[in-house]
Amino acid sequence: MIVVPFCSLTLAVMAAHFILGPIGWKIGDGIAFVVQAGISGKFRVLFGAIFGFVYAPLVITGLHHMTNAVDLQLIAANEGTAHPGTMLWPMIALSNIAQGSAVLGMSILQKKDSRAQEVNIPSCISCYLGVTEPAIFGVNLKYGFPFICGMIGSSLAAIFSTANSISATAIGVGGLPGILSIVPQYIGQFAIAMAIAFFVPLILVLIVGRRKGIDKEAEKAGIEEAEEAAIEAKEAAAPAEEIADTDHLASPVDGKVIALAEVNDGVFSSGAMGDGVGILPSGETVVSPASATVTSLIEDSKHAIGLTLKNGIEVLIHVGIDTVDMKGKGFAYKVKEGQTVRAGDPLLTFSKADIKAAGHPDTVLMIVTEDNGISDIVMHPGQDVEAGEGEVATW
Repeated sequence: MIVVPFCSLTLAVMAAHFILGPIGWKIGDGIAFVVQAGISGKFRVLFGAIFGFVYAPLVITGLHHMTNAVDLQLIAANEGTAHPGTMLWPMIALSNIAQGSAVLGMSILQKKDSRAQEVNIPSCISCYLGVTEPAIFGVNLKYGFPFICGMIGSSLAAIFSTANSISATAIGVGGLPGILSIVPQYIGQFAIAMAIAFFVPLILVLIVGRRKGIDKEAEKAGIEEAEEAAIEAKEAAAPAEEIADTDHLASPVDGKVIALAEVNDGVFSSGAMGDGVGILPSGETVVSPASATVTSLIEDSKHAIGLTLKNGIEVLIHVGIDTVDMKGKGFAYKVKEGQTVRAGDPLLTFSKADIKAAGHPDTVLMIVTEDNGISDIVMHPGQDVEAGEGEVATW
């Protein structure tokens, strides 16, 4: 337990010190020489453009850590020369800033989406302080185009940096504080490079994001959050409402009621799920057909909802045929599971246009999945109804 690990550790240390160490140092010298040649040669601007563009993708792979060793090699090699320090680290700091500005652009576009801001704001701050992983993985790669915009801004800033031979005397301080490690005579030029890295991705993200409608999506999300908050506040303020008993189900949506056998679906038409009706909708809001408790929601697709009445009858309202495939596009819940609703209260909204575009019928189905021993339930198809009105089913 003691001798074997000790001998193994001793051999490993000796191998690292006398064999691997010198080999690794020689390899580091070689890489540093290549980088130094690229940075200080006549093609240094091209090298800067390429390095500035690919540094963020290197972060994804973890290969960016190898640049620390190269920076240290460059600092040691350039000590006492006319250009001390490393020209590599300034470009790394500029890449941090560029990715942070891409997140800042998304934060502006999504200012009305509080959930998105919970990720955007801390990611942006950490990025400006030199830690890019939360911004890259949490925001920029999620949407794609902010990551590319950041790479472009980083590349342009790196071109300016290498063209002006900006170098750093030390590493470790990235992002906006990276200016603290810059050789004093280049601080002014580095401030200009920082401005390029800051504004170019920000402007590009705002332009592309608005064309993609990111701001509109955020506004819609903000409205939905406000509605949810209002519902929660109303529920918290109001005492628990007792469910009223009833002897009928009203229509859950505006439209024409048809017999279940006329619905073009094998499972529902056969009555395998229970007796019920179909409604050819003229509206896009589903309301509760009676006072009930919301007992089931399908959060992934939001196309159906389950209710339980006071007498134990369970009702399923299903919007469209095979609309589960739409994965929630065009659907939005207006209630939460466990909530008490009255007849006519909005349950969910849907888009007939989205359902049609997906190639599905938009027939709304109301099925009694559990009659709780009430055997005289009668359906009444063949009538035009308004949401929350009429007697579509009676007992």
